[in-house]
Amino acid sequence: MSRTRVRAVTHQDLVPSPKTTDLSSKTGIFVVVLTIIFGLSCFVLCLYAEATRSQVTRVSSTCVYNGSGKTPLLCGVIAFVGLAVAMVGLHMYLLIAVTTSPLVLATWDPGSTPAKTLTYQAAFFFVSTWLCFGVGEVLLLVGLSVESGHLKNWSKPKPSCLVIRQGLFSAAGVFSLLSVFLATGLYLMALQAHRISKDLENTHRVILEASVLYASPPRSPTNRMATVAREAPATVRDELTSLGYLVSLKELA
Repeated sequence: MSRTRVRAVTHQDLVPSPKTTDLSSKTGIFVVVLTIIFGLSCFVLCLYAEATRSQVTRVSSTCVYNGSGKTPLLCGVIAFVGLAVAMVGLHMYLLIAVTTSPLVLATWDPGSTPAKTLTYQAAFFFVSTWLCFGVGEVLLLVGLSVESGHLKNWSKPKPSCLVIRQGLFSAAGVFSLLSVFLATGLYLMALQAHRISKDLENTHRVILEASVLYASPPRSPTNRMATVAREAPATVRDELTSLGYLVSLKELA
């Protein structure tokens, strides 16, 4: 007769798995890695748009474009949308994770040095991230508006030709990359605050359990006399903190 082996329950099995909205979960790491990949892709696309941007050749009082600008326009559009999706997605995840997790600053003294340092660092990363993101998106919009102005009849001579300055797409790529790295720094700050909150919660739990344990000391057992028919009195020891009553009886000689 075969016996079924049952695996013993370990402490790791009892530890609850992190939620998907937890900053330290696999979902959070996946979102951050995906954001970095999007940022690097936007940077590469901006560099390619810079290398293929439209230029003009002036002939007497007219000018002619060297291309239709479709390639830099396409690269700019993909970079613009990709950067927006990456930034909005990461910040939405951070917002959901922070609102569903206990705030570390709520249990700290607002005037303490760690709380002030954490607040200032988070504010710096947040403001810098959106500032770089806004500048990068504006530069991309300028480049897209210029490149989309000569999609048709680009080979015909014109009295005036509008082109973007050298380095505009490159600057947009740099700001895009900076915004992604700053957003990653903001995530790391939120993760640090989350870990501090967990440590404080565990410390408070241990202190509470210890205070409850030592606040009510164990009571001493009480003795009472019980009589049984045709038997001598017996001592019944009432153990309030044990498994019940233990009775020892003596028979009459």
